[in-house]
Order: sequence, then C-alpha cells, then structure tokens
Amino acid sequence: MTDGRRAYIGSFTTAGGPGLVTARVDAHSGALTVLSRLDGLADPSYLALAPGGGTLYAVSETSEGTVTAYRVGGDEPEPAGPAVRVGGGPTHLGVFAGHVLTADYGSGSVTAVPLRPDGILTGPASGALRHTGSGPCPQRQGEPHAHQVQADPSGRWAVSVDLGTDSVRVCTLADGVPVLHRETALEPGSGPRHLAFHPDGTRAYVVNELRPSVTVCRWDAAAGVLTPLAETGVLPGAPAGDAYPSGIAVSRDGRFVWTATRGEDVLSVLAVEGEDLRLVTTVPCGGHWPRALTAHGRRLYVANERSGDVTWFTVDPDTGVPHREGSLELPAASCVIIG
Repeated sequence: MTDGRRAYIGSFTTAGGPGLVTARVDAHSGALTVLSRLDGLADPSYLALAPGGGTLYAVSETSEGTVTAYRVGGDEPEPAGPAVRVGGGPTHLGVFAGHVLTADYGSGSVTAVPLRPDGILTGPASGALRHTGSGPCPQRQGEPHAHQVQADPSGRWAVSVDLGTDSVRVCTLADGVPVLHRETALEPGSGPRHLAFHPDGTRAYVVNELRPSVTVCRWDAAAGVLTPLAETGVLPGAPAGDAYPSGIAVSRDGRFVWTATRGEDVLSVLAVEGEDLRLVTTVPCGGHWPRALTAHGRRLYVANERSGDVTWFTVDPDTGVPHREGSLELPAASCVIIG
C-alpha cells in the first residue's frame, strides 16, 4: 500500500454481487485491488463515510430497509452494532447533525437514525419525514420516491431529492425528526435523482433521470433556499434507446460537472460557465449501465451495474475529458466511494 486510501464498493447481492467490497487504491495509477469481501448484508446499494472517515455506513436496499455501521481502517470492515430499520427500499444515505439520514425510495421518506459521539448507530430510528405528491409519469411518479439525501456544504441543512415528486426538499432536524423547511419544484416529468454542490457552496446541480439533463440551481445557505436557474441536456442529441442519468460529480476546482447515463452508457462532460453549463462531449463509461459516479482528485470511478465492473478514468485538467485507465470485475456493482 502506498497512501492508505481505500475504496468501498457496494453491490446487489440479489443479482450476484459480492456484497460490500474493500479495495486498495494505488496512489499513482488509481487502480483498484480487492482486499476483502463481506457478503452478510443484503443489497448494500449505497455507502457513506463518517466525516472523520473511521466509520462506514451502508443501506440495505430491501423492502424492509436497514442501515448498518462498520469500523474501517484496515483491510476488512468490522461490524459495529446491529442493523437499524429505516424506510422501504433505501437508495442513499448521509451524515447530518449527529444522525445518519436515509433516502427511502420505496416508502418515499427520509429517515433519521441517531449516532453516538463515536459514530455508532444508537437505534432505533428517531423519526422520518414522509414525502407527499406525484409527477406526470405514472409508471415512475405515481407516488414519492426519495432518491438521495445529504448535508449541504454549510452543514445547516439536509437536502433530499425526490424522483417521484419532481422536487428537492430542504430539511432540518427537531429532536431527531426530519422537518421540512422548504420544497423546491423542478420541471414536471424531469425525475430528479441526485444533487451535487459546487465547491463554492453557492450552486447545486441536479441530475434528472427521466429527462436526460442537469438543472442548475442557486443555493442560499443562509436562508436554506434552492432556486432553479436553467436546465442543460447531457446528451448531444436524442437518445438512441434507453437513457437514464444516474450519478453526478463536480470537479474539486469547480470547472467541470460530470454525469453518467445508463442505456446510452456514457459519461458527459459539462463545463461550468458562471451560472450556466455547457455540454463539452460524451465518452463511453467503460461498461454497461453506469449506476454511480465518484470523483476523487483527478480521477473518476464508475460502478457499471449490468456489465459488473468498476472502471476508473484519469481526467484531463484542461478539458475535463476523462480517459479510461482500467477496470475491476465486480458483479452488480452499485456504488464506489473513496476513503
């Protein structure tokens, strides 16, 4: 090992995935080498690290969803307490105000689980905010589907993205219960999936799953207000077939935004131009059905679910264009984070 970095990779065990995988990250090439596999957790589709990096949290994306904590630092995560029940079908999670928050796609809710000072889940869940509403696409938007939740850069607000209601909710916690502060409507039928903040904390980019695009928003951290400004397509023309954007990432210098689109199986490069985005180009994602996209320094990591691999790219610092460097075979890969 050269720099101590680890990659933590989630996968769908019901589709043949190995569960929770830990890999070494080569400091020079970015290449991944598997160190361990833990298969005792069903469908750990999304992972998050505690701010200090010593604890890893994993959702189990099942009908009776759970969140589980692990101590990390060595070659294999060590379970740190029992799983805690959250909402149905959780697809994302984040740490906020001494709690883990989960985005529960199946039940259309955000659930809070309190943490001890050492990062361990205390359980049970302390409260949940159930979303309301729907969208114009009956097959996908007949009811709320919370898809992502995270803290904003100021740490004052929790922001949840709901594909079913075409909206983003800004929340706080009151006695451990998520409380709605403000809901921002996006374009009907856009199907917002994930959101990423600009490093300066004044803008946010929402990738839309049902209409291949990114919505640029202004973010007022003092007031907790998200204001949509414009929408930019992530494909150069009409899709040839399926086109469902999934992940979004912003470069650490704030000059580029990248998205992954399933079906088309491409990564899109968008240049940040003030409060606008400009599509630069698209490149193949290195596999099939890119479910998640992670930026780490000058590299991008893509979890390609259906081809069963994690592919890494080196990004040209001048153009933002990623160049494929290698891949790791990993069936039903769903996400990758770097710690």
